[in-house]
Amino acid sequence: MAHLLKLPLTLWLHAQLLLLGVMSTVWNLVALLLYPLLPRERGLVVGRAGIAYGYRLYWALARLSGMIRLDAQVLDALRDERGLIVVANHPSLLDALMLVARLPHSACIMKAGLMRNPFLGAGARLARYIRNDSPRGLIRLAVQDLQRGGQLVIFPEGTRTTRQPVNPFMPGVPLIAKLAGAPIQTVFIDTDSPYLGKGWPLWRLPPLPIRFSVRLGERFAPEDDTDALLARLEAYFAAGVKPRSAPAAA
Repeated sequence: MAHLLKLPLTLWLHAQLLLLGVMSTVWNLVALLLYPLLPRERGLVVGRAGIAYGYRLYWALARLSGMIRLDAQVLDALRDERGLIVVANHPSLLDALMLVARLPHSACIMKAGLMRNPFLGAGARLARYIRNDSPRGLIRLAVQDLQRGGQLVIFPEGTRTTRQPVNPFMPGVPLIAKLAGAPIQTVFIDTDSPYLGKGWPLWRLPPLPIRFSVRLGERFAPEDDTDALLARLEAYFAAGVKPRSAPAAA
């Protein structure tokens, strides 16, 4: 009986994800048409703003449902700051959507294969997101984007958190900061929900409402000793991430 009562909520939650997929598909089709028509800089501005405002619309609709609540307004203070690296912990598949929705000048790192997809990668190509073809190429593109006044959103864990409080950090962020002369703004994503974390099945209904909140942490200046800065960043996040409750039994 309990499963029957949960069914409508499960379908409604999945409908929100389906809506996100439909919005993404529509924007990718628009981007596919705009990409050959707009100059690079204009396409970058339109592409990043389009993705950001699309995600903001999604969060607004999710909030109306009462099932997902996100508090990320603190990011508005960073909105127009150029040449900034924004690093965050990575508890959920929705993390990039939370940050990019409030940072319309930001770029994310995307899988090269996805960006080469004629349809799924059109929006990312228009926005000139950073491809991860190779570590050297990724760093070069990220540095160029920051020096042109962009923002970079990156999750140094490399994947969603599997080891609390954070996974070991991957090298790259301190080196990008050093080469671009860009400060690193830390951001904490807090949640008590396991929803869309690593290993959480898409079909499984979590305890409701799902709550996410974003808070700003310290800002780190670039350093010549990139290994030392990486260790400091990892230790800072390990100490600052709020513990999350264990997933409820199915």
